Amino acid sequence: MNEVEIKVYHKEEKVTTTLYVEQLSENKFRMIDNDFCNYKLTLGTEFETRINKDGKHEITKITKESEYITRRFGLTPNHKESDYRMLGEELTLRGGFWQVDIGRIATISIPKDFEFDIDEVIKELGLKLVEIID
Repeated sequence: MNEVEIKVYHKEEKVTTTLYVEQLSENKFRMIDNDFCNYKLTLGTEFETRINKDGKHEITKITKESEYITRRFGLTPNHKESDYRMLGEELTLRGGFWQVDIGRIATISIPKDFEFDIDEVIKELGLKLVEIID
């Protein structure tokens, strides 16, 4: 895998984020995690860019949607980090992906044919997560 770091300017948000992506060709990339600012850029999404006048990438087209279901949750201070880590490890063992941004937003990506009901797993672990709806 040819992993690279690119700076992507989001016109709507007027913000630049740094993404670690797999480079597929000169201007085509695949996400290897989830972008915190652009909820369309999730694990496995492929996209094309152009370089703007400031030398930053701007997305021109999403060429392939992610094959994962991605959901975001607000983490509450009622639980220890180890409680959340247990959920993340279980997801990863079963082909999913887990990341935490700014210490309080958990983003999970699970295969569409995931063997468990993620809401049931969260409930069984006793976690009180608040889903963030786009």
